[in-house]
Amino acid sequence: MNNLIARPQLEQAVLKNLDLFPITAIIGPRQSGKTTLARTLSEFQAAEYFDLEDPRSRERLQNPMTVLERLNGLVIIDEVQLQPELFQLLRVLADRRPLKARFLILGSASPDLIRASSESLAGRIGYIDIGGFDLGEVGCGQMHRLWLRGGFPPSFLASDDEASQLWRENFIRTFLERDLRLYGIETAPSALRRFWNMLAHCHGQLWNGSDIGRSLNASHTTMRRHLDILTGAFMIRQLQPYHENLSKRQVKSPKIYIRDSGLFHTLMRIDSMAALEAHPKLGASWEGFALEQVLQRIGERDVYFWATQSGAELDLLYFRAGRRFGVEFKHADAPAINRSMRIAIADLRIEHLYVVYPGPKSYQLGNGIKVLAMQDLNELKNS
Repeated sequence: MNNLIARPQLEQAVLKNLDLFPITAIIGPRQSGKTTLARTLSEFQAAEYFDLEDPRSRERLQNPMTVLERLNGLVIIDEVQLQPELFQLLRVLADRRPLKARFLILGSASPDLIRASSESLAGRIGYIDIGGFDLGEVGCGQMHRLWLRGGFPPSFLASDDEASQLWRENFIRTFLERDLRLYGIETAPSALRRFWNMLAHCHGQLWNGSDIGRSLNASHTTMRRHLDILTGAFMIRQLQPYHENLSKRQVKSPKIYIRDSGLFHTLMRIDSMAALEAHPKLGASWEGFALEQVLQRIGERDVYFWATQSGAELDLLYFRAGRRFGVEFKHADAPAINRSMRIAIADLRIEHLYVVYPGPKSYQLGNGIKVLAMQDLNELKNS
């Protein structure tokens, strides 16, 4: 596997935003390739680079206005969440006319977690979300490797599965012991590790903060805060429920997923495909992995799951131009139509239902229902 995997779609998205906005933000988890992407772009034009984890860059920015206001061209600021007071300054610099510089800022926290950016820079900033590698970047022939190891480049590109597992273990340790403190969590890393382990056991299930809080001897409000911070740091996905004025009682708690399949497997002590295939969480693992691949194609807006108290459910519901589409994730050789699918189609007025499975070929399963192989996920972009 080549140690340099091109990410042309991300590169084009960043370049487009740099043309449209005075400030572009690339946001995503640590080690997901933000810095590599920014440095690749800087090869095509002169750029001034600041890394706020580097003491030399922090020293240079002790008087940020004096330094930044005289720069021209492209200015890159990495790990910008470490110095949130820069956002007010960037607003002033973005409003200059003529515009002397454009700013590319990289962050390992969502705008909600560093609220200053969304409040200070509204209308001046374009966001690019970046995760680890996806199947479109590494190729469908690498599906099982990507599923097992996850998309973080150092994990996916490791020399073997053992090296990949070791990298992920160290990533989790560093994240718990250092990174979370930057977001205001002062809980002991050992307690946070237990919390994260419990979330892994809830992967693909409904959030129940009270149950988790009782297990960890903490309040449900504390558990909720920890969940939201892990979400804002791109470690957890909360898939929100869809509510409609139906006669059925509907579920109103979010579903929880570990966003990176490799981290999920490390937390569950799954270290090989053989171990994964024999594990009781195989189906949940596939659901989380396939969900992330689908969201890479359709985006993260207007996406939900749906479930009723009586047991009917739909893994993913999304909307396009007023039309409704559903997605089910099934780890099976030949998925079959079930009662829950028929109820979801009828109650939610779904135009087309896709069943994503690990097999090699897509095929029609019934009227308005298609089994979709991973290699054909781009079909969802056109639905």
